[in-house]
Amino acid sequence: MAGTLDRMNRIPGLLPGLTFLTILVVWELGTRLLTIPSFLLPAPSRIAEGFDAVTVSRWLAHIWATLRVALTGFLVAIIVALPTAILLTRSRIVSAGLYPLLVVIQSTPIVAVAPIIIVTLGSGDPSRVLITFLISFFPLVVSMTTGLKATPEELIELSHSLKAPLIREFTQIRIPFAIPYIFSGLKISVTLSVIGAVVAEFVAADKGLGYFIQFSTSLFKIPQAWAGLGILVVLSLTLFQIITQIQKRLFPWSLPRDGH
Repeated sequence: MAGTLDRMNRIPGLLPGLTFLTILVVWELGTRLLTIPSFLLPAPSRIAEGFDAVTVSRWLAHIWATLRVALTGFLVAIIVALPTAILLTRSRIVSAGLYPLLVVIQSTPIVAVAPIIIVTLGSGDPSRVLITFLISFFPLVVSMTTGLKATPEELIELSHSLKAPLIREFTQIRIPFAIPYIFSGLKISVTLSVIGAVVAEFVAADKGLGYFIQFSTSLFKIPQAWAGLGILVVLSLTLFQIITQIQKRLFPWSLPRDGH
């Protein structure tokens, strides 16, 4: 009986893998039966050949170029977002003056702004990091601000009655209470940072997965472009899982009851 229950509990964990495998099988059979040209939609087997057509060292160089920019922009977003969120929480004047500006920045298509940034700062890492920062910053500062403001008012009043300094109010009350919100923002932001790095590489780069996809597409090497896209997806999922594992290890109490 216990063995049967254990096998039943494992089924939900196997479903994503089984679903993905089913999609690959249908994809492979569909492209073969319908004789779809590989330059329109390559079969998974042709995409695998696209992986093999590129050397491991070349793949690693492109992955590192994208990962370096994505992580740098993500870290800068964290460093800027937390004090900004504290200011938005603490001061109504700052919130009224700054928040609409943040909304305007977020509403501006980064793809349209990216060429201007490249012209202004050049085609090096600083411009690509700035583009990545602009894409990943807004959801992070919004989630942090929401979490800091969601602290129960009675806890804040209690800290005031005990004459606790402002720094203790944030470090011991507001920030711990905001941890679930902060990690929700981190999970969104870290995947957006990869998107930002790719957008920057589309505009100006000579290395990176975004550059590789664009270059392969221009030469009609579509299986290789799909291979690069697959690596990008794996990279984003890996970064997402790293943030999830950090939350599970350091702040398990902040997770919902289902553990996700």
